[in-house]
Amino acid sequence: MKSSSLKIIKCSNALIAMCLTASFIYSAPRVIAAETPVAPARDYHFDKTISRKALENYLSRSISMEGVFNGHGDLDDNIRMIKSIGAKYIGRSLCLWNGEANFLSNIERAKQQVPKALAADPDLILEACVFETVSPGVEQIPIPDWVFTALDQPVGKRNFIYTNMIYAAPEQRRSMGRNAQVPDESRIETQLWFYYQAATYIDIGFEGIHFGQVEIMNHNDRDNAHWEQLFNLVRAHAAKNARRHMVLLNGHVPTGGLQRNGNPLLDFNAFPLRIMETPDKPQEAILKLGFSDGIYNKSKGGLTFSGWKCEHLPYLVELDNYGVSQHPGQPNTKGEFNWVWGYDEITWFAHQSRGYRANWLQYAWDWVRKTDTNGFLQMPASRTARSPDAQWYYANNPSAAVPTGLGDEDAIRAVWTADSAKSDAAVPASQSK
Repeated sequence: MKSSSLKIIKCSNALIAMCLTASFIYSAPRVIAAETPVAPARDYHFDKTISRKALENYLSRSISMEGVFNGHGDLDDNIRMIKSIGAKYIGRSLCLWNGEANFLSNIERAKQQVPKALAADPDLILEACVFETVSPGVEQIPIPDWVFTALDQPVGKRNFIYTNMIYAAPEQRRSMGRNAQVPDESRIETQLWFYYQAATYIDIGFEGIHFGQVEIMNHNDRDNAHWEQLFNLVRAHAAKNARRHMVLLNGHVPTGGLQRNGNPLLDFNAFPLRIMETPDKPQEAILKLGFSDGIYNKSKGGLTFSGWKCEHLPYLVELDNYGVSQHPGQPNTKGEFNWVWGYDEITWFAHQSRGYRANWLQYAWDWVRKTDTNGFLQMPASRTARSPDAQWYYANNPSAAVPTGLGDEDAIRAVWTADSAKSDAAVPASQSK
C-alpha cells in the first residue's frame, strides 16, 4: 500500500513538473513576442470625413498616373506597379484634357476598368480631373435632367453650350489650345458642366477630383462663393453615392489656397514642384525655397470640410507638364517661364539617367519634408512628356507590356520604405491593434 502511494506521489510530481515545463515552453514565445517591435498598420480609413492623419497617409503614398483609365499605358501592368510600390492615391488617373468630344466613350471605358483596380486594392483613392479648359466639343454632350435639378435650373432637352462657359469679356479670355478657352466658373453653364463631370466620376468609383488651376477660373468670383456652391453640390453627391461617402477635392493654388471666409474650400492643395536648373552643372536641377511661385510654407489653413483646423493645409507637389521651349536641352538664360533646361519638369526628369532620377527623387522627397512638413512629393508614374525623343514618361519597369518604361519603380519604393522606417514608429505587439 505504501509502495503504491509512493508511486502515485512520484507520478503526480512528475506530471506536475511536466505541466510546469510545458507551460513555460508554451508561454515563453508569447513573452518574447510581446516585446518584439512591429510597425503599426498605416491608417487609410475614412467615411464621410477624413482625419488629417489618414489624409497625410494617402498624400505620402501618392503617384501621378495620368490617364491610366483613358487609354495610356497597360492597365494590368499599371495595377501591378501600384501594388508593387504601395501607392494609395492615384492622381490624374482619369485625365481628359480638352477631351470633351470623346468624353462619353472615355467614361464607358473607365466604368469597365475602375472596378479592376479597386478589386486589387480597395483602399485606393482614384483621382479624376475637372480642368481649367473647355473646348467646343462639349456641345456634343446632352445635359441629363438630374444635372439641371441639382442646380435648380429648368429641365430641358439640350446639350452644353461652349460659349456660355468661357469668359464673356474678351479681355478676360485665355486660350488653352485647340480652340479651347479657360472657363468662367461663376457662369451657370460652367457650373452645370463641372457638376456633371464630378458627379459622373464619383458614380464610377473616383474619390478624388483635381480641379486644375482654380485661380484662373474665378476672375468673376473673387470671394469664391460660386466655387463654394459647386463644391457643396459635389460633396452632397459624394455623401450619397461615393464608395466611402466622400470625395477629396484639390487644385493648383499659386496664392496658397482657395479660401472662403478665411477657411479652405479644398481638402488639400496641390502645385508644381518648381524645379530650378543649375547653370554651372549641365542638366542638373535643384529645389530652392523662394524660387518662382513655389507653394512651400505658403499653404493656407483654417477649418476644413472634415472638421479639423490647421494653420497650413496639407499639399502635394508634382513634376508638372506644360510643354517644351524653343531651346530644348539648353539653359534658361533669359529667365523665361519655368523651363528646366528647356523642358517642363517631367520631360526634364525623363531625360536624366536612371541613377540620377533615383537619387533626385530621394533628394526631392527629403527636401520637401524638411522645408515644409505640410508638403508631400507626388511620385511620377505616368505623365505627358513634350520633346521629339520623349512623348510619355512611364515609371514602370520595362517589359513587353511597357517597352518604353524607364524602370523607376525601385526608386519610388526605396523612398517610401525609408520614409516608413522613419515615420512609422515601432510599438510593442501587445500595444498594437
